[in-house]
Amino acid sequence: MSSRANPTVAVLMGGPSAEREVSLSSGRECANALRDAGYKVVEVDAGPDLATRLQDISPDVAFNALHGKWGEDGCVQGILEWLGIPYTHSGVLASALAMDKERSKAVYRSVGLPVVASLLAAKADVSAGHVMAPPYVAKPNDEGSSVGVYIVHEAANGPPQLGDEMPDIVMVEKFAPGRELTTTVMGDRALGVTDIITDGWYDYHAKYEVGGSSHVVPANIPQEITDACFDYALKAHSVLGCRGLTRTDFRWDESKGIEGLILLETNTQPGMTPTSLSPEQADVCGISFRELCTWLVEDASCRR
Repeated sequence: MSSRANPTVAVLMGGPSAEREVSLSSGRECANALRDAGYKVVEVDAGPDLATRLQDISPDVAFNALHGKWGEDGCVQGILEWLGIPYTHSGVLASALAMDKERSKAVYRSVGLPVVASLLAAKADVSAGHVMAPPYVAKPNDEGSSVGVYIVHEAANGPPQLGDEMPDIVMVEKFAPGRELTTTVMGDRALGVTDIITDGWYDYHAKYEVGGSSHVVPANIPQEITDACFDYALKAHSVLGCRGLTRTDFRWDESKGIEGLILLETNTQPGMTPTSLSPEQADVCGISFRELCTWLVEDASCRR
């Protein structure tokens, strides 16, 4: 990043994705933390005129607090590379790859990371009949925050009737039972394991609404599982080519021990409110929210 005494940071938030409201919340919290740290901060609600606005602002760094399509899939990263503005989190290729669930799973398999069977299918075919033996999950291949997740249980009478929020092509994935675990990687360090407690699936409601879930960090799990989560999260971060901060999600069927630990996906733009999963793990490690945001700014670059 620039060596200016008082760097200007453009915090990119909002945008047109299904996760707009979450991104606005993340962005505001990060902007406040960076102001407290002494940066000059400009909040930018990312729209079609983003490139022009950034040229007008001429920031030293772009802090990417966007979630979902356009902000998390390599698109905004490409704009920032074109403009030559150093930015936080992962670069174009890693962002695009991690956002594509089916392609990222192929990469995970290449280094021996445990994932469940899955396939891509037309939305109409998934609604017409079982394209995989239940139980399975149907979800968009390239969205985050559990947007549009349909669980088809073993005793289901028929296939899921997918709603308008689902794309024409969806991912169908074998259901992985068990506890929901997640591990954040900050640079080359795994921060911790959180056990996410919910009444059901860790969906959009559970993630973002008050009382939707509770977090146990560090998770009360065997050391072998903690070590494996650290190892798998670091390998996923590395093999995808990620930078900065990522969070890798798991399901763990404790009845199967280490064989029951399954990697679900890696998030290159984890939620960034003080009570979000990654900042919580950082806090347990003694890294304050302001320090975490500052570290991301200091880590920013182009050609990521």
